[in-house]
Amino acid sequence: MTILVTGGAGYIGSHTLVELLEAGQQVVVLDNLSNASPESLRRVERITGKAVTFVEGDILDRGCLQALFAQHRIESVIHFAGLKAVGESSQIPLTYYQNNVTGTLVLCEEMAKAGVFRLVFSSSATVYGDPASVPLREDFPTGATNPYGRSKLMVEEILRDLSNSDPRWAIVLLRYFNPVGAHQSGLIGEDPNGIPNNLLPYISQVGVGKLKELGVFGNDYPTPDGTGVRDYIHVVDLAIGHLKALARIGSDTGVFTYNLGTGQGYSVLEMIRAFEAASGRPIPYRIKPRAPATSPNAGPNPPWPVTSWAGKRCVGWSR
Repeated sequence: MTILVTGGAGYIGSHTLVELLEAGQQVVVLDNLSNASPESLRRVERITGKAVTFVEGDILDRGCLQALFAQHRIESVIHFAGLKAVGESSQIPLTYYQNNVTGTLVLCEEMAKAGVFRLVFSSSATVYGDPASVPLREDFPTGATNPYGRSKLMVEEILRDLSNSDPRWAIVLLRYFNPVGAHQSGLIGEDPNGIPNNLLPYISQVGVGKLKELGVFGNDYPTPDGTGVRDYIHVVDLAIGHLKALARIGSDTGVFTYNLGTGQGYSVLEMIRAFEAASGRPIPYRIKPRAPATSPNAGPNPPWPVTSWAGKRCVGWSR
């Protein structure tokens, strides 16, 4: 089986590539590298000892997708490609809708033309909005509260409509909570460009001296220590979830929705202490006033998003 992985050079994508390759799958990666580097793919090759076929391109580029499907016998698609920052999505919502929603429309149209009807979609627990209770279940009401979350929810609804219109489609919607950690080799992990949007890479950058201190936004939430609590899942466990999703649609058609989390919350201060214990490095932090839910450590329980990218090139590269 050859699997197309869009956004495969990113944080979750690269870890999923390792699991796919080690399971004996053939992969083709499509990424425009707007928030990733080819170095992650070279490191995937080092970890697995297997070659990665890479196409530098964008899901909005229809011609690129057509060429890719013509050149490779794709049987399934894992779709990570998408812009990911909650705060930024409120500043440039049209860009998020164009990339995340329109990009997925173009991808699905070209998949259908190529006779490919198996899709694993990288969604987010942000589709639940501000839930009345936790832990969240897949049958809970949805109601995203920002353009990023709404773009994911829109795509989910589009994919359900698509499946209803054509019974050949087999789709898994994976609603992520908060991926953290790195591959046990230490060769790949989360290394965002610029100021991190997520808590753990922010803590890491403080730990190595790249940033002076961590701002903890609010210590008066109804949580054990007053700081925001979130559900964190190890990125390798998350990656394995994608292989399980592929197996789920190996023979069944329809749309299947799964949360990927642990059901266990950890506070900002607990995360700081855990990092200090594991690394032996102190993490200076300063308590600040509550920030909007766009902060990587704001709020008691809102989920935090994942995924990465956008752009316009189509360049083949394989090793």
